[in-house]
Amino acid sequence: MIPQIKPSLLTEIKHVYPSVRQFFISIKVCCGSKNKKESPLKRLLDDSSTFQDVTKEYKQQWTTLPYPRGTKIRKQGDFYQMEKKDPRDASIILFPGQGTQYVGMAKDLMKFPMAKDLFELANYILGYNLLKICLEGPKETLDQTKYCQPAVMVASLAALEQLKEERPNAIANCVATAGFSLGEITALVFAGALGFERALQLVRIRAEAMQLASDAYKGGMATVMYGPDSKLSLACQKAKAWAMDKGDPLPDCKVANYLFPHCKVISGSESAIDFIEKNAKEFNLKKVRRLPVSGAFHSELMKPAVETFRKALDKSEVNDPAIRVYSNVDGKSYKNAAHIRSQLPKQIVKAVKWEQLLHTVYERNSGEYFPRTFEVGPGTSLKTILNQVNAKAAEHCYTVKA
Repeated sequence: MIPQIKPSLLTEIKHVYPSVRQFFISIKVCCGSKNKKESPLKRLLDDSSTFQDVTKEYKQQWTTLPYPRGTKIRKQGDFYQMEKKDPRDASIILFPGQGTQYVGMAKDLMKFPMAKDLFELANYILGYNLLKICLEGPKETLDQTKYCQPAVMVASLAALEQLKEERPNAIANCVATAGFSLGEITALVFAGALGFERALQLVRIRAEAMQLASDAYKGGMATVMYGPDSKLSLACQKAKAWAMDKGDPLPDCKVANYLFPHCKVISGSESAIDFIEKNAKEFNLKKVRRLPVSGAFHSELMKPAVETFRKALDKSEVNDPAIRVYSNVDGKSYKNAAHIRSQLPKQIVKAVKWEQLLHTVYERNSGEYFPRTFEVGPGTSLKTILNQVNAKAAEHCYTVKA
């Protein structure tokens, strides 16, 4: 008696036997054999996975080959090289972060309808007039973390409208993007990983959580210029111990931003930054300049803000980026949406490895051309830093001011 065969299995069987009739003949032969322990279906399926019965006739190849006709099969270990495009036809877009804001920004962008629409939508989402704060201030209000982060993000995206009008190919041929600290979220919006509305809500949550952390733990930041004989690491260790002895609730002192060779930004509790300022000569630090910020960003003092932001991000739709987006945490590009979810919250307490990121983005062989770079948003700080890290790449960097 011939066993009942499921329709789904018959479909697989047809890939091995040219006709159903031949298949049933083989079943009869197998069922009539003395060895009844071996299932004929098992042997049939085992044989079908070898792909050794390759037919020479093209019309029958679909029954045996796992790949379509003309497919170039690469042997394991072979080097595969993609067709290289001229880098002069490509572009890279960089977005600035907090600290680049100024009263009056975005004024010249209001002639672009989409830029104006972005601010109107932002006003509706945030519940206050963001554009008015950007245009009129006062500076004390704009500089507050909870206002300046949304302002810099929206102004940067609005500046994209100017770039789109003046150089549409810069948008169409963009192969990679990155943003400094807050600017990384702007870059993720540009790459399609985050929608504008949800990204703005995330920035608002991030900013307010960081503002609350700043109010709870008093801290600061300072730019440090140093030389080969400087002892910045030792200075940070001593400063942290000093802050601990002084009774700071959350003593910390660390490098917060890697900007360019011999220039870093440190972040830490109030007593720690004071210690660095007063004892700069002892550690051969050339210059220490206090930054006008409200907190110790990218340090352990921001830890309370991480979980708040992570929970908000978990509830948000995140997509795989359409182009390469580089992370501040390690200077490498994001792999996918899951990678963004795990990495982005860490950025609040981890150092911004901008110098390392630039080395990765602009790595070239000697004699190769560099792509055009566009700094889109308020200020020109990113072009200045790029000039210190890679002067040749900076020769092809242009600013689109917000």
